[in-house]
Amino acid sequence: MTQHLSTTAPKGRLIGSPTDLGLRATQDIAARLTPLLADVFTLYLKTKNFHWHMTGSSFRDYHLLLDEHGDQILAMTDAIAERARKIGGTTIRSISDIARHQRILDNNAEYVDPKEMLAELHADNKQLVAELRRVHDLCDNYSDLATASLIEAWIDEGERRSWFLYEICAA
Repeated sequence: MTQHLSTTAPKGRLIGSPTDLGLRATQDIAARLTPLLADVFTLYLKTKNFHWHMTGSSFRDYHLLLDEHGDQILAMTDAIAERARKIGGTTIRSISDIARHQRILDNNAEYVDPKEMLAELHADNKQLVAELRRVHDLCDNYSDLATASLIEAWIDEGERRSWFLYEICAA
């Protein structure tokens, strides 16, 4: 998806940029927020998939944990999309748009062992945190404190999810 940063409103009325970050910063940051958002939606849906299809003796605990994780991940989506728009970028528009940009892989298997579900989510959360760090570094380069501060909270949440999943899988 290309990022479109317009300086004109409908009917040719000049509106300028919604931020003082500069055109290059808004283009670069918005371009990185698009695949980030696609990954977050992918991780959300995978987490819910595993939540819905969990089985076994620890069903209740894992089911509730993944529901909590799903809620936390879903809460990120609106903030990411709105941040892209606030700085003058665009964001994803559809499921196919998500599929074009996602880097976290889907899991469409009919059955996945509960421990394999948790191990896969652990790896996916680690991957998301690594990407959050890369986007944070870009924001730091452009002094985009608002996006960076959002990302800092998401890194902490992602590390917590990864930690919980790691400890369960290590048992």
